[in-house]
Amino acid sequence: MRMGLVGLGRMGHNMRERLRARGHDVVGFDPGVSSSDVDSLAAMVASLDGPRVVWIMVPHGKATSDTVRALGDLLDSGDLVIEGGNSRFTDDQAHAERLAPRGIDYIDCGVSGGVWGKDLGYALMVGGVEEAVARAMPIFESLLPEGDSAKSFVHAGPVGAGHFAKMIHNGVEYGLMQAYAEGYELLSAEQLVTDVRGVLEAWTAGTVVRSWLLDLLVEALRDDPGLATLSGFVDDSGEGRWTVEEAIGHSVPVPVISAALFARFSSRQDDSPAMKAVSALRRQFGGHAVQKVAP
Repeated sequence: MRMGLVGLGRMGHNMRERLRARGHDVVGFDPGVSSSDVDSLAAMVASLDGPRVVWIMVPHGKATSDTVRALGDLLDSGDLVIEGGNSRFTDDQAHAERLAPRGIDYIDCGVSGGVWGKDLGYALMVGGVEEAVARAMPIFESLLPEGDSAKSFVHAGPVGAGHFAKMIHNGVEYGLMQAYAEGYELLSAEQLVTDVRGVLEAWTAGTVVRSWLLDLLVEALRDDPGLATLSGFVDDSGEGRWTVEEAIGHSVPVPVISAALFARFSSRQDDSPAMKAVSALRRQFGGHAVQKVAP
């Protein structure tokens, strides 16, 4: 399938390469990188035959809204826009409504897989009408990991459902990372334990707490014992906050996710081994920028 991809950052670049490796003809556009295939959004659209498919992979907020608005002026009836960034689900309905008068379909797609997705594949959570999702399935199938697609793909519901599902996914991720990080700090505090990394590695097979995140923490400690090069400052991308806000709106108690979010706030005041572990995990699975300790 020939398609356009707007945004060639950490995720977008790797997604383009995975799609190309599986036979898709992807025209990528990003004014901020040298790997852009064309020099303008208009040129990208002009290079595609109708009905077109364009995937947006840019930062949420104004960048995404501006891109949707620009595509609305360039695309034609029957074209399809897939928004794969981490937009708040409430933005999706506005995007879909902006495109609908032009006859342009819209899918929101939550993407998980980080910098590892190029080789291992991505988990996808999509929202949109059945016909649009079916049309995009060849793209989705090429991005998924090998094996049972039910373990990595879901059509979660109408427009907005995909990003809502991804938002909750990231909220759960906050809680999991915080639990591992606190366990790491407590192990580090006990003088009886002389091989903290070894203890964590011993949990990675056969225990009920084994997971890919735990594997990544062990890998981070192998590369940087004691996480000495990292500060404990941990940013939040917005989705943890949105999850807590939605929990309040739905009267659903989320004490673990809330505590994990507040721990990130506290990380900006005090350096701690636990927050260094969370910082290391974000770098390991997502390639997120981290703050290092000054030499």
